Amino acid sequence: MKRFTVLALSLALLFSASSLVQHASAAELSSDSQIIVTPAGTQAAYEGSSQYFTGSVHVEPLFAATKDAAYSGAYVTFEAGSRTAWHTHPIGQRLLIVAGFGFVQEWGKPMVAVKAGDTVWFPPGIKHWHGASPTSSMTHLALTGVQNNKSVAWLEKVNDEEYAQ
Repeated sequence: MKRFTVLALSLALLFSASSLVQHASAAELSSDSQIIVTPAGTQAAYEGSSQYFTGSVHVEPLFAATKDAAYSGAYVTFEAGSRTAWHTHPIGQRLLIVAGFGFVQEWGKPMVAVKAGDTVWFPPGIKHWHGASPTSSMTHLALTGVQNNKSVAWLEKVNDEEYAQ
């Protein structure tokens, strides 16, 4: 009897899980769903402009800001020695370092080393830069606030002397 009860419970759980998976799949295909799934790799990646970056920088957009969520997301990969120019964000920016080793710096403050697993918050209007170390690439997930269709104010480039600190 005990074996029959365990078997019956196992089958019930299996059929329940199967039903949930089928239900979730149907919801994903429903035209009245509020959920938006953007498949990976469907947005065109691009190289960072030499006007705003030093070295080789690869940007992979993930999502754009919307009226309901005023922030965008992108993976940004900096090859060794690559970095942003000095810049600010009107709503701020959060970085999640996902690979490699690099640096961040607030204007007038020392550089801070960052590595995979670290997070960084740049408050609104704070002049800063970020990028890879001279010997390692660095990839971060950037979540950037957008205000009045603007997410960044680019400033002067970080010169080699500043970067060598």
